[in-house]
Amino acid sequence: MTTYDDRASLTDLTTTAERVRGSVESVIEGKPEVVRLALTVLLAEGHLLIEDVPGVGKTMLAKTLARSIDCSVRRIQFTPDLLPSDVTGVSIFDQQRREFEFKPGAIFAQIVIGDEINRASPKTQSALLESMEERQVTIDGQTYELPSPFMVVATQNPVEMEGTYPLPEAQRDRFMARVSIGYPSAEAEFQMLDVHGAVNPLDDLQPVAHTHDILKLIEAVRSVHVADAVRRYAVDVVSATRNHPDLRLGASPRATLHLLRAARASAALAGREYVLPDDLQALAVPVLAHRLLPTAQAQLNRRNAEQVVLDILQRTPVPSAAPPAGPPYGRQTGGRQL
Repeated sequence: MTTYDDRASLTDLTTTAERVRGSVESVIEGKPEVVRLALTVLLAEGHLLIEDVPGVGKTMLAKTLARSIDCSVRRIQFTPDLLPSDVTGVSIFDQQRREFEFKPGAIFAQIVIGDEINRASPKTQSALLESMEERQVTIDGQTYELPSPFMVVATQNPVEMEGTYPLPEAQRDRFMARVSIGYPSAEAEFQMLDVHGAVNPLDDLQPVAHTHDILKLIEAVRSVHVADAVRRYAVDVVSATRNHPDLRLGASPRATLHLLRAARASAALAGREYVLPDDLQALAVPVLAHRLLPTAQAQLNRRNAEQVVLDILQRTPVPSAAPPAGPPYGRQTGGRQL
């Protein structure tokens, strides 16, 4: 259970999250909800999938988030000829020492940017499965731990575009959330011409948080309280996807864990030490929709996964939103809403 010391640390560390948010929003203009979701996934120890048409700032969002934090960053441009060893690394025989030496691949970084991930073959995409779930890489029977924090920010083009491979279900399930940036408003696009037209805004962007700051934020998020009724609500929402007539594949138990962890991060960013049903509802679509497969009949009726999730939220009874009782939760923190 959270203590008064935890409360104080959560309030203090909220300012660090705000600095990161402000840094990202200085480059990604007019998309505060997208920036907040990206920060939520980072603090929930998840991975983010950014899906949209080319040119709307998918890679820029990933680069800006990585540049705002003082940690190691590697970028992987996924292409049809990319090999799994290019991602994970390879053992090379050292002629002088007469032994194999492991050369780490691009996955050995704290923030890994996977650009156009669905342009690589399924074989190469599968190289990320162990890394994203277990935060380790196994090469030639030897296991290598990945650094902490570890986050994959992947971009993908819509499946109907040229030269793309659909992400396997197991790959999509390892992404905590999927977000679509969308086109900017006319005013935001006009301002972008002024800011981005002459110089690259990333050139002057400096880190506003250190690695140890992010690790402390992650620890604070882990301490956020989730009542049994809210846990049951999360299970009910995810379970409903497995029995819905418009879906041929529902969400996995991993989706339930991701939804709860993301809700903890969302509550912490709001300056709260407890999760409300509202947190789960706000995150249900980005966390669940990309894992679901509609039936053929649903597709004929133009029913997509997002609509099904919203329908489930309307049908699932919502528990009481009362905060936990007791001294540690007697008042709300002074953290500002992000």
